[in-house]
Amino acid sequence: MQPARRPVESLSAGELSRRLLAPVEPPRVGLDKIPLPPPLRPGARLAVLDVTEFFGETSGGVRTYLMEKAAYVEARPELRQVLVVPGGADAVTETEGVRCYRLRGPRVPTQHPYRFMLATRTNRRIVEHERPDVVEVGSPGLVPWIVRFAAAPLGVPLIHFFHSNYPALFGTGIAGRALARYARALDRLFAATVVTSASAADELRRAGVDRVVRIPLGVDLELFHPARRARAAEVRGRLGIAGGPLVVFVGRFAREKRLDLLLAAWPRIQSCTGAQLLLVGDGPRRESLFRSTAGQAWAASVHWLPFTADRTGLAEILAAADLFVSSGGVETFGLAALEAMAAGTPVLSADRGGVAEQVIVAGAGALFRDGDAAALAAAAQRLLATDLTPLRALARTHAAREHDWEQVFERLVALYEQVRRS
Repeated sequence: MQPARRPVESLSAGELSRRLLAPVEPPRVGLDKIPLPPPLRPGARLAVLDVTEFFGETSGGVRTYLMEKAAYVEARPELRQVLVVPGGADAVTETEGVRCYRLRGPRVPTQHPYRFMLATRTNRRIVEHERPDVVEVGSPGLVPWIVRFAAAPLGVPLIHFFHSNYPALFGTGIAGRALARYARALDRLFAATVVTSASAADELRRAGVDRVVRIPLGVDLELFHPARRARAAEVRGRLGIAGGPLVVFVGRFAREKRLDLLLAAWPRIQSCTGAQLLLVGDGPRRESLFRSTAGQAWAASVHWLPFTADRTGLAEILAAADLFVSSGGVETFGLAALEAMAAGTPVLSADRGGVAEQVIVAGAGALFRDGDAAALAAAAQRLLATDLTPLRALARTHAAREHDWEQVFERLVALYEQVRRS
């Protein structure tokens, strides 16, 4: 199956996502049996292959990161990128400098929208065919071992991008200690592990992983902009949200996000402030969380919006909000929180993890004791009772100063070059 070639042009991350992830007719036989298209940009000085299981139709931060990287690569003829992600069927799509292989895999039970990456032979075939200079692995399960099997005979170095703080999810008990041992085993596969926050770096070092490089993620500063707040009334009207302060969460509805904590705190917040809560996203806990609010006196103040691929619409929502809440304490970074800051919206976060670090550095919000619904409610009430204008300015300044995507990828490319030479 030979994908259609595209003319050279500058593409945004959103446009790349639409092209690379568009539905296509799958091959009659799997990608392990048909000729693969010739590598793109044969004269490129650096080729990176990105492979991860943390990628799905409604996934968030990892997908955003990879699409932004694709936009960076697409605009630079000296680079090329290969994406390998799971999907409902085998497929291959491409632009001028970026190719995406989707490999058929079964869904992960209870973890919609994720799928397993089980195609050992196809992964090896892709690596042998594409001959990348470095492979970046973005998930910790089976993928590192599959890719190691593929890349080791060719001497291609591996980098781990630590997107999920899995040791912290299970604390210091038996499960946490077992995952710390697993993290040390994974570390032996990689030339380096990239983390996005100091807390994630500390967590890995406590687990015995030392070759850690901190590179915070970026944000689209043009898309997520405070100027969009001028349309706040229109955005709220379109969503059917009444007056009062608007509190927003955007992300995956999963256990580690602790939306149960936010909903436990919400009656007190709403009764004292008259606020409205907008929850945007999808995930395994969405239905159970929705049912938990049914029949509650305050249920009408909670609004549910499914995952949206409309990044402009999301930027408008974040700019229209008065407060963004990150209620979980194990975020490795918290890209949605940063997008809120770029849009000029203050952030309330648990006092652990990557979002807490952003709030502290920016001075653009507040922290509450992790796991404490009463502390969350009290902090939200204090913020919503004050003039948030100074915090809005601090939020935007922090995002613009520290988190431009171009700086992020310049540092990553430098790391790729270093690892390739070593």
